[in-house]
Amino acid sequence: QEGPEGAAMAAEWSVLLLTCQPGGCVSAFQRELEARRLRGGLGSRPPPLLLAVEDPWARLGSGGATLNALLVAAEHLSARAGYTVVSSDVLRDAHILILHMGRDFSFDDCGRAFTCLPVEEPGAPAEALVCNLDSLLGTMTHRLCVGSPPGVWVCSTDMLLTVPSAPGIDWDGFQGVRVIAVPGSQAYARNHGVYLADEQGLVRNIIYKGTEAQIQQCAGPDGTVPLVCGVVFFSSDAAEQLLATHVIPPLDACTYMGLDSGAPPIQLSLFFDIVLCMAGGVTEEEFLKGGGDASVRSARSVLWTALRTFPLSMGERCCGRHARHDPSLGPLSLRGEKRGGQSLFLPAAAGPQVFLPHGFQPCLLEDGSSVINCLLEGAVQLAAGSVIQHCHLQGPLEIGPGCLLSGLSAGSSLALQGCPLRNLVLQGHHVRLRDLSCRVFTLTGCLDDWQATYLNVPWAEFFHRTGIREGDLWDAELPRRSCCLLNARLFPVLHTREALGLEDVLWLLAPGAAVASEQLARWRAAWRMSWQELLPCLDKAAELGARRALFFLQGQRKVRRVLLGRQDSSLLPLARSAVHEGYHEAVLGTLDEVASTAGDAGVAARALACIAEILGCMAGGEGGLRSGPAANREWAVAFGRLESGDIAGGVRELAAERQKWMSRPALLVRAARHYEGAEQILVRQAVMSSCQFVTVGQTELPPLGHWVQVACPARLDLSGGWSDTPPITYEHGGAVVDLAVLVDGCRPIGARVRRIGQPELRLVSLGGTPQGEAAVELVCQELEHLRDYCQPHAPGALLKAAFICTQVVRFPSQKPLRVQLLENFRGGFEVHTWSKLPHGSGLGTSSILAGAVMASLYRAAGKAASTESLIHAVLHLEQRLTTGGGWQDQVGGLVPGIKIGRSKAQLPLRVEVEEILVPDGFTQTLNDHLLLVYTGKTRLARNLLQDVVRNWYARLPSVVQNAHALVSNAEECAQALRQGDLLLVGKCLDRYWQQKKCMAPGCEPLAVGRMMEALRPHVYGQCLAGAGGGGFLYVLTKAPRQKEALHQILAKTEVKCGLRGIFLYIVQTPGASPPTRTEESRCHPIPTPRNSQPHAGSRATAFLPLPPVRR
Repeated sequence: QEGPEGAAMAAEWSVLLLTCQPGGCVSAFQRELEARRLRGGLGSRPPPLLLAVEDPWARLGSGGATLNALLVAAEHLSARAGYTVVSSDVLRDAHILILHMGRDFSFDDCGRAFTCLPVEEPGAPAEALVCNLDSLLGTMTHRLCVGSPPGVWVCSTDMLLTVPSAPGIDWDGFQGVRVIAVPGSQAYARNHGVYLADEQGLVRNIIYKGTEAQIQQCAGPDGTVPLVCGVVFFSSDAAEQLLATHVIPPLDACTYMGLDSGAPPIQLSLFFDIVLCMAGGVTEEEFLKGGGDASVRSARSVLWTALRTFPLSMGERCCGRHARHDPSLGPLSLRGEKRGGQSLFLPAAAGPQVFLPHGFQPCLLEDGSSVINCLLEGAVQLAAGSVIQHCHLQGPLEIGPGCLLSGLSAGSSLALQGCPLRNLVLQGHHVRLRDLSCRVFTLTGCLDDWQATYLNVPWAEFFHRTGIREGDLWDAELPRRSCCLLNARLFPVLHTREALGLEDVLWLLAPGAAVASEQLARWRAAWRMSWQELLPCLDKAAELGARRALFFLQGQRKVRRVLLGRQDSSLLPLARSAVHEGYHEAVLGTLDEVASTAGDAGVAARALACIAEILGCMAGGEGGLRSGPAANREWAVAFGRLESGDIAGGVRELAAERQKWMSRPALLVRAARHYEGAEQILVRQAVMSSCQFVTVGQTELPPLGHWVQVACPARLDLSGGWSDTPPITYEHGGAVVDLAVLVDGCRPIGARVRRIGQPELRLVSLGGTPQGEAAVELVCQELEHLRDYCQPHAPGALLKAAFICTQVVRFPSQKPLRVQLLENFRGGFEVHTWSKLPHGSGLGTSSILAGAVMASLYRAAGKAASTESLIHAVLHLEQRLTTGGGWQDQVGGLVPGIKIGRSKAQLPLRVEVEEILVPDGFTQTLNDHLLLVYTGKTRLARNLLQDVVRNWYARLPSVVQNAHALVSNAEECAQALRQGDLLLVGKCLDRYWQQKKCMAPGCEPLAVGRMMEALRPHVYGQCLAGAGGGGFLYVLTKAPRQKEALHQILAKTEVKCGLRGIFLYIVQTPGASPPTRTEESRCHPIPTPRNSQPHAGSRATAFLPLPPVRR
């Protein structure tokens, strides 16, 4: 169900309890509950109390277990509320869920609750096996119990239960107790329990394995009957009354307090001893008479007195399904409504079902087979109707139809080769005999009926085939009619001289004449146990641990497969699960191995990003923000190796340093930042492969004092942005539609360079225009003054990087700066830059400015570079500058008019630009309808960039899908422009903005969102420029020339939204003319700098363009 905001609704539990039989497994089950809390399996608001509760007695029954669990819940709630005794008042507002583990299950050592299902949850925050317990928790929390009042829900885990998303249960004015029923056929009801209810939905009786006439009496108009499905709800009043009985003999014997008080044991049924007493058609005499021995009759009398007054209603028969395992039908059977004898694991749909395996070959899995949590290596052939779970097998193996293989390790594979596996159940068990742990293998037939057959043949035939005698299996004093498969001592456990293995049960299938006597003697010499003796000795904690170990062994193989195969599968859920389950060191080791041996910078970078994610998960949301500085000197050696191209050595140094930062959350977060810093080094190296597409020629060196001036338009990204961002652009491929625009008729970004006689570099930032006053001047006279070129916030960093990337200056070099300049250029250079656009505009200012500087610098240094070369040169510069930008900005500002840039999913990274030819007159139409709005909000693109790259490396499904959508929307926008379809262009803009918000959540400030909402009726489409978060908003108006009209709308919006400094600009596309204008002039007066000074390192202030002038 969904709430008013579209969010999924869920029951919020105060306490969740899982009851289990006594035997030392309660700690293992408590760990399982805690693991589900950690990995988000219990919802966004998990219960404050998670309790695994051991039954006081071995045969307590579901009723006794319910009363004991209710007492434990009340006791814990009372303690949390500050009471010193158990108080029923704590039940008033509590929502309690009790799940009963039930009896042992012969075909899963951990019981039906932890039977793994052929189900995956791709949207789960953490990757894990899905058990029946998880399925029931989801059904109860998100479907069945939504909207119920405070009280106690009780649910059996001996079943599979499916209900619709909206069961339709009415809770208005509810009082008493309610049972949940699902519709079933009358034929199925003959071996099950059904409710007899009146027209008002009040239960009259519970009929178990009734006659045909009794079942017919329960049928509804559609002929189905309401099946008992093991789910009951007690209102808080009823729960209080039930809790009060725990101090009244003989019911006190149902609780651990009764055990500690020496009360004799008692067995009670939830349905026939507790619920039935409230059925309206049952008299007190009938109820008490059905109680069996005197203690149960006494207990029923107490329950009748306590609960009889509560109405027992039946939840409207949900259109659900219920199924339970019936051993009489064989180990793979599942008896359920509408299912008959359908296999427990087999899907209804055709085709093999494979869940969380590794190494399998799908062509070897026949339709109707199932593989769950297995590592299959080599040729393992699985026939229809067979299941493999929790196995590590190595081929060649052939498994025939009707088999269940469970819990087998790789060492068992050799024994299995050549065995006739058909209609068999072969299981490996972890067994604990006091302080001794061992492995035991059991073998049974899929068609065995437990009484007359073994391995699908009569006992007599089995004895004849193997030489085994009845006396080998059963004690002589045991009556013959009691001899059955359950108590036959068939399975070797220990041998005095030899280790036992799988072959010690496989010989029972068809022993060869030569080995029969030897195997028989060995089998007789071993100490053997029966199923009945084995079940209490099963080590559930060891079995659950083995399943986890196998799951994460597959996880390690998955890490290698996904990274080396460059797959778009997310490893983040696996990383979270590894941290929660304590397998993070194993996964970290695998990631180190992949990063150091891949031989590919892109693969290694993603592996380092995954390590950063694991470290972040280990911090558990503490220790600070993930984004932050990553230049601690302790990591310098590792970074140096990576910078030099020694990836393997760098990864080893990183791993060694990492061990020093694992002790607390703050250090883990800082380590994660440095791993992201290391990842960025490798991304830079990958992107700098684009340098091979930079071609520079030689031209005549301009005279001293001649200015080379380049003025550039801004750019608007109409669609596809973020797909140009490394590493997305070379791992996925990118496409961006860009528009070169004049802002109020001007080219707002520019640079000019001239040669000067002094062998130094003068770097001047002007105040908004070429004629503006100098804001800051830096003078670089030594190479050391250029050392901070890779620190984006250092004064003049972009200009310093431009000198180095154009190779006008060699850095590092043995030659001093002065010598280099005099030898090559007979003097130094003076560079002026300007931008009329405010900081954080989103119009590509820094990249376009870099292009303008490099273009003018190339020309002033006597070099020539094409526009394509400049595009790739700016990519190189921004990687050296460590800002990590994409290529769309320089494409937008350096290439004329309207165009689409593309890059393929490959290295080396190459950008190809295609001009978009629009119909005659459409450029003017676009000019008339396009307006630029300055929001007054400064965006923080770098922070957004870090988040986007992090999410891309995590391969979040939403981000991967959005990357596909960005590229396809860009192609659609390009086609709309070719057709001159203004409305479709507007739709592409709106879609693009939604895609930007998906890529970088938080890029739409609340005030900007309100502004966009106010403009929506007047525009075809609108979008924040660049990364979003603030800066400029561009709108495509429905009517032409709407600057004044929109100005009036925004004047009102400015007051309402609390925005200040909203400005409107008319933008124009320069058409086919070159967007960059290059001029050479002899000389003109140079503005006098306000703060002219030699290079002063960090004491100089970085230039920020002046804010816009109101138009």
